[in-house]
Amino acid sequence: MASQQTVRPRAQGALRRAVDGSAGEWIGLGVRLALAVVWGWAGLAKISDPAEAAQAVRAYEILPESLVKPVGWGLPFLELALALLLLLGLGTRIVAIVSAVLLLAFISGIASAWARGISIDCGCFGGGGAVDESKTEYLQEILRDTGFLLLAAWLIYRPRTKFSADAWLAS
Repeated sequence: MASQQTVRPRAQGALRRAVDGSAGEWIGLGVRLALAVVWGWAGLAKISDPAEAAQAVRAYEILPESLVKPVGWGLPFLELALALLLLLGLGTRIVAIVSAVLLLAFISGIASAWARGISIDCGCFGGGGAVDESKTEYLQEILRDTGFLLLAAWLIYRPRTKFSADAWLAS
């Protein structure tokens, strides 16, 4: 019994040192680049057709019509800005916080549409709008965005990463 109690703190301490040390910076680099790819993919998929992006926003039936176009047209630019900042590693914690808020909004919107019985494609990576009820994938979309939210949470907790402008500016 005593040996188990001494092993656990040592193992936890080793894990903590790895996360806070150099390994954590490499993990952070992977997380930062993965989230940059997600935002870049989402933004590029929508930026070429702002009317379609606005239609995807409209399909959620949450925002007043006066906000549908500004959100639908502006969201791809925000997503691309987040991707660029993450790629550079500039303002990583702030970008991760903005990412987390945006992902929570997306998860809430998808859950709201699902709860209200609205049949839509989320439009997260282009497309979007009304679809047949058999084509909805709410659970998968929520789980996917929750995974992305975990990436953002890592960067909020541990924003220092390898090859980042933040680290370069700090030195």
